[in-house]
Amino acid sequence: MEELDVNVSSSETFGVAEKIVLLTFISAVILMAILGNLLVMVSVCRDRQLRKIKTNCFIVSLAFADLLVSVLVMPFGAIELVQDNWIYGEMFCLVRTSLDVLLTTASILHLCCISLDRYYAICCQPLVYRNKMTPLRIAVMLGGCWVIPTFISFLPIMQGWNSIGIIDLIQQRQFNKASNSTYCIFMVNKPYAITCSVVAFYIPFLLMVLAYYRIYVTAREHARQIRVLQRAGAPGDGRQHPPDQHSTHRMKTETKAAKTLCIIMGCFCLCWAPFFITNIVDPFINYTVPGKLWTAFLWLGYINSGLNPFLYAFLNKAFRRAFLIILCCGVERYRRPSILGQTVPCSTTTINGSTHVLRYTVLHNGHHQEHEKLPIHNDPESQESCF
Repeated sequence: MEELDVNVSSSETFGVAEKIVLLTFISAVILMAILGNLLVMVSVCRDRQLRKIKTNCFIVSLAFADLLVSVLVMPFGAIELVQDNWIYGEMFCLVRTSLDVLLTTASILHLCCISLDRYYAICCQPLVYRNKMTPLRIAVMLGGCWVIPTFISFLPIMQGWNSIGIIDLIQQRQFNKASNSTYCIFMVNKPYAITCSVVAFYIPFLLMVLAYYRIYVTAREHARQIRVLQRAGAPGDGRQHPPDQHSTHRMKTETKAAKTLCIIMGCFCLCWAPFFITNIVDPFINYTVPGKLWTAFLWLGYINSGLNPFLYAFLNKAFRRAFLIILCCGVERYRRPSILGQTVPCSTTTINGSTHVLRYTVLHNGHHQEHEKLPIHNDPESQESCF
C-alpha cells in the first residue's frame, strides 16, 4: 500500500549488515511474487480445464495485479530503502505511489471477489450461483476491482488532496540535510487516511469475514449431514458400524476446506491489518510512528502479493497438476490420468432434505461396477467429475 511517512532520518538509517539482510530478503520476496504469479497465469492459459472454472478469472486477474506490484512497485521501494535516497524525481514519486495504492487495493478487492464467488458457489443453490455469476457480472466485478482503486490513488494523489493541511510537514521530511538525501514521502491527512483505509481494507475485510464464515458453517453442515446419512443407513440391529471409506474421505475434505479458509484469512489479516491500523492511527497522533515500523508494515503487506499464488492456487489440486506439467516440461505422469472407465451422467436424489449425486462408474473390463452417493456442495467446480 502507500508508503506513508517513511521518514528515514539519519538516526534511522540501516547499517551495512542490515542492508545486506534487507536486500536478500526483499529480493526473495520479489522473486517469489514474480515467479508464483506468472506460473498461475501461464497455467490457466495452457490448461483447458482451468479455463472453464469461473473463479479462475478472478485468480488470474489477482495474479496480474500482484505481478504488477512485484514489478512496478516493490523494486523502487527496495532501491530507496537500501540506498537511503530517492533518485527518480518528485513526479515519478507521485506516479509510483499512485501505482502502489492502485495495485495493492486492486489485489485486496480481488480477494474479496473470490470470497464472494466461493460464497455463492458453496452456500447457495446452483441456480442462484448461475444467476449471480454470469459472464457479465464477472466482468463488472473484475472491472470494479481495477476502477474503484483509481478513485483513491491517481485521482486524489495527483490532485494533492491527501496533503491538504500537512504540506509543510511533508516538505520538511522530503529532504534530509544531515545526509543530503531526498525521500519519496507520502503522508496523508485524516480524511484521506480514513477514506482510503475503509475502501481498500475494512470493507473488503468485513465482506471476506462474513463470506468465509458462512462457507465454514456450510462445510460443517455438510459433514454433519454425512454422519446423519451414515446413521440412517445403518442396520436396525443397533450395532455401530464404522463409516465407509467415502464418508471418512468426505469428512476429511470438509475439515481441510475449513482449515484452508482459516489459513487464507489468517495470512490476509497478518499481512495487511498492521499497516491499515497504523494508517488510520498515525494522523491522529501527529505522525509519530517510527519510519522503520512503517517500512516493516509496508513490506509485510507486499508479502501478501507473493503469498496469494500459494493460498489461492497452490492449495488447489488442479493448479498443482498444471504447475508440475509446466515445470517438468509436460512429463506424462503429471498429466490427468486416462479414463479407466466410462462415467455416465450423474443423477440426483434427495435424502432428509439434502441433495446428493449418484455416480455410476463402469470399468472397461466389465467385471466391476460401483456406485456412490456424493453430497452436492452446490459448487459447479466440485461437480466436474460428474460430467
